[in-house]
Amino acid sequence: MSVPYETAAYEPPDPPESPEEHLTRLLGRALNSFELPDEAIRRLDCALAYDGSLYSAHHSAGLHRETYRHTWLLADGSALTLWELVHNTAPGSEPQHELYVDEEELRTATSRLPLPPDASDFELPVVVQLPPVPAPRHVYVPDGSADHARRLLRRAENTDRPGSETARLLATAFAYQITQAFGRPSRAGRPALCFSLYEHAFLLRDGREVSLWEVEHTATPDGRHVCEVYVTEDAAREAMERRATQVP
Repeated sequence: MSVPYETAAYEPPDPPESPEEHLTRLLGRALNSFELPDEAIRRLDCALAYDGSLYSAHHSAGLHRETYRHTWLLADGSALTLWELVHNTAPGSEPQHELYVDEEELRTATSRLPLPPDASDFELPVVVQLPPVPAPRHVYVPDGSADHARRLLRRAENTDRPGSETARLLATAFAYQITQAFGRPSRAGRPALCFSLYEHAFLLRDGREVSLWEVEHTATPDGRHVCEVYVTEDAAREAMERRATQVP
């Protein structure tokens, strides 16, 4: 005989916080967040990954103090750390949170807390475990990247240009760089015929780098300037060679 039973509905785990969400939460609870340098906050807008850990702590006679190390990996491959001081030494014993950009400021703030002078700490070794995000190959401009990608794809005239999947991927771009990869100003007998090749490199929110290759040329019957876009450099170079031989 079977026995009826109830099963709880499955609830998927909450997704991990993004680097931006970690920063927003820290700034929201820190009493001195308005004192942090604007430059540090601007740099953290381009964070790719985050790691946080307890650094040291003290507990004595109902008072406690902990310090945490919060580190972000930035788009240029460098790292930026904020130090969080948490204590309950203020009137009312409510936990107070403070943020500092370097250890010297942290030590100064800690020394002002009304803790016993002979209070001993336990200190943990600092082990920063940021996800393995490779350093970017380019120096990016973090401005209008997704819009730049849309304009580039919109003006491409080749029928084999990147499709909707590439467009959706580049909608997550937040920085880009344009580099002239190859140029050929003229062809024998046709001085007005010219080719140029540009790499449009995009940095995505997850740290990936995606490049589109733009060919600009006048290899048209009427000499009109044309833009074509390809997903690989090889495809772009093959198109340049093909266009150069097709025009009489």
